[in-house]
Amino acid sequence: MGNEQEFQDLLQHIAPDPDELHQRLRFLGWRQTDNERLSRCAQRAEHANQHFVDTLYQQLADYPAPAAILGDPATTERLKQRQADYYRGLWQSPLDEAYVLERLRIGWVHQHTGVDLKWYLGAYRLYLDRLLGELLGSSVASDCFSSLIKKVFFDIGLALDSYGAAQRKALQDSEARYARAMRGANDGLWEWQLEQDQLYLSERWIRMLDLDRDSLSPTSQSWFSRVHGDDLPGLRQAIDNHLRGLTPFLNHEYRIRRQDGSYLWVLVRGVVEICSGGLRRMAGSQSDISQRRAAEEQLHHAARHDPLTGLANRARLGELLQQAMQRQQRPGAREAALLFIDLDRFKLINDSLGHQTGDRVLVEVAERLSHCLRPGDHLARFGGDEFVALLDDLACMGDAERVAQRMLDNLHVPLKLQEQTLAISASIGIAALQESGQPLDPLQAADLALYRAKSAGKAQFARYSNELQQQAQRQLELQNALAQAGMRHELHLAYQPICQLDGNQPQLIGVEALLRWQHEGRVVAPLEFIPCLEESGEILAVGDWVLQQACSQVRIWQRTGQPHLRCSVNLSSRQLQQSDFAARVADILQRTGLPPSSLVLEITESQLMEDSAQNLACLRELASFGIQLALDDFGTGYSSLGYLKRFPLHIIKVDKSFIAGAPQDTESLAISRAIIGLGHSLGLAVVAEGVEKQAQLDFLTSEGCHYAQGFWFSRPRSPQELQRLLSGEDCFDGLRSPQDEGKPTPEVQT
Repeated sequence: MGNEQEFQDLLQHIAPDPDELHQRLRFLGWRQTDNERLSRCAQRAEHANQHFVDTLYQQLADYPAPAAILGDPATTERLKQRQADYYRGLWQSPLDEAYVLERLRIGWVHQHTGVDLKWYLGAYRLYLDRLLGELLGSSVASDCFSSLIKKVFFDIGLALDSYGAAQRKALQDSEARYARAMRGANDGLWEWQLEQDQLYLSERWIRMLDLDRDSLSPTSQSWFSRVHGDDLPGLRQAIDNHLRGLTPFLNHEYRIRRQDGSYLWVLVRGVVEICSGGLRRMAGSQSDISQRRAAEEQLHHAARHDPLTGLANRARLGELLQQAMQRQQRPGAREAALLFIDLDRFKLINDSLGHQTGDRVLVEVAERLSHCLRPGDHLARFGGDEFVALLDDLACMGDAERVAQRMLDNLHVPLKLQEQTLAISASIGIAALQESGQPLDPLQAADLALYRAKSAGKAQFARYSNELQQQAQRQLELQNALAQAGMRHELHLAYQPICQLDGNQPQLIGVEALLRWQHEGRVVAPLEFIPCLEESGEILAVGDWVLQQACSQVRIWQRTGQPHLRCSVNLSSRQLQQSDFAARVADILQRTGLPPSSLVLEITESQLMEDSAQNLACLRELASFGIQLALDDFGTGYSSLGYLKRFPLHIIKVDKSFIAGAPQDTESLAISRAIIGLGHSLGLAVVAEGVEKQAQLDFLTSEGCHYAQGFWFSRPRSPQELQRLLSGEDCFDGLRSPQDEGKPTPEVQT
């Protein structure tokens, strides 16, 4: 059955079609008369045929190659009988499809049994030579034709040698090219007969796994048994999809086990074909892709991890957080929390010691934080000096607080880097992944809690609450509304009097311009919206508007009877950082006509502590114009006396927190007295803030403090209300009679 199938497969390549057969017969000049002529002589040739067969096999026995095939007498007798049948058919059978098929089969049988082509052709030449003598007898012509046949068949043999050699050379070259290509591709080949489960594996396929052929069975088990258990279902599915026609070819990546037990990533490609008899055969290649997979995994890892600390980065945190959120939806899930960690004052380390030292600090911080986690927790570097810890499977949220406290304690230990010893602290925001069974954005919640921890003084942790969310929403609403406040004319200035205390009755010598915002029928406190202006940067535009409005208004009052009235305006750090700020102030003074000496710009101690070259240069430029500079809230910060000498200050203002305690509170009394005395000794004017009682006013007068402001004199007023005070139609809130406008207003000491 196998040999017959092999012959049928061969016929698909060698059997001539009817047109090809017709062309051959036509070229030979074959006619029906030729067939009839042979049939008439068939009986005459029968004896010659039999005699020739006997003679041929006797002659073949003299040569080693055919003699080896004819060694068995039974085989020889069977072949002689078939040979006689063939010669009989040569004379009697028509040249039809059956004849052609039989001749092809005989040629295939001779090749299959090892009969070389030269013996095949030689037998034909001997037959023609013998039959020539039988039919024509001996004559000069027949002898000559016999010699010609010998030479022609010799030439035919040589021609067939050339054809065969050329075909073999082309096949060898093709196979060599294919072999070189396969070696260059480093691929292993395989072929699988599916129905018989017969598997052929090339040497390269076997060496790829450091195996030897003897250890492998010729079935698919030797392949699939080595596939990684996690990858085997996918491989079988890919093969099945191709066999069912769902994919044009097999193309699948998987892991396969080496001899030493390690696994190799490979790519298998293949295609199935239907052979004769409906049997399926699948063949293809297998490539080692371990290096490519390793590079991909490295890139994948790099894309999801921080290169400095090796921690998960923001992208990887997103994956971990999504997985944790999904686990929270399962019944019986325990608590999970997010810790948002931000280093306190880390920018100072970068600015003073450099980014290289800052990076080393971040690496050390990452290690310390990692040591505080439990098995199964995750730590990620969110960016800059921010870290996020994901705590899963918590018994309660108190566990998250305990982890946060361990982090704070570990970071509190001084960090030694070469000759530097650094104090590190952090603020931590804590949020549950679910709050009261309701999912929320844990990153946003933890960030809000972090902001609360920062606002409360840093170096501590804070828990998220709904109140924080409401505050953040309120802050956002304020920012959005504040961005349009100017266009809606919701911003305005109020003015609080600054009085000189010399003499029996205080004299109004100046006003402090205070920004107010009336939104949706209510006055928004400055402590609510001023930080929003600072954060958004809108303070620059609003600050210029305040200066413009205040200078214009005070100039109007100067022109209507208050020629010495001064105007105090608070400055923002952002304003001082602008390189052209002093020029803008000078332009405002020129446009409004207010003398520079009538403008007082107030700055805070925190602004002085920044001690930037830009701040110092800007303040000196402003002072050179004749503008007065006041240090607001003196005594509440950490400024040293050196700042009072270094910066071009003219006025210091005693913070109302000290005035509020005087004269009953001895500490407030002592501090106020010290600040007033310090101002006098340095030649600075001293203004007391927050005066609300007659006793406070008496104390300031007794200490020689010449200037004050507060609710005792007046709350901040609109320009129209303050005009009533200036014109004498109204009086100070703490007095029963209006101010004496006839008395000249003295200058502020400088």
